[in-house]
Amino acid sequence: LVSGTVHTCTLTDNCTFTMPATTAGKSFTMFLNTGSGNYTASFSGVRWADSATPTATILASKVDIYSFISDGSYWYGSFSQNYG
Repeated sequence: LVSGTVHTCTLTDNCTFTMPATTAGKSFTMFLNTGSGNYTASFSGVRWADSATPTATILASKVDIYSFISDGSYWYGSFSQNYG
């Protein structure tokens, strides 16, 4: 990911996002558009609440919102899904 705190991505295929190096206090939000639908998305190296890895919305033309923050050792993620 390039510099910035808000990113917008549109799925055109299945995708694994590789997280940037951890830096304490670094954070960003991603708006993930499902495109035509039926694609998967995953994020490497993220710790999720209750170890519950989210499943990206598979319906077409929806938006999932992912927020990430780093403590310098790990990325922590939260999400809300199926906007649209």
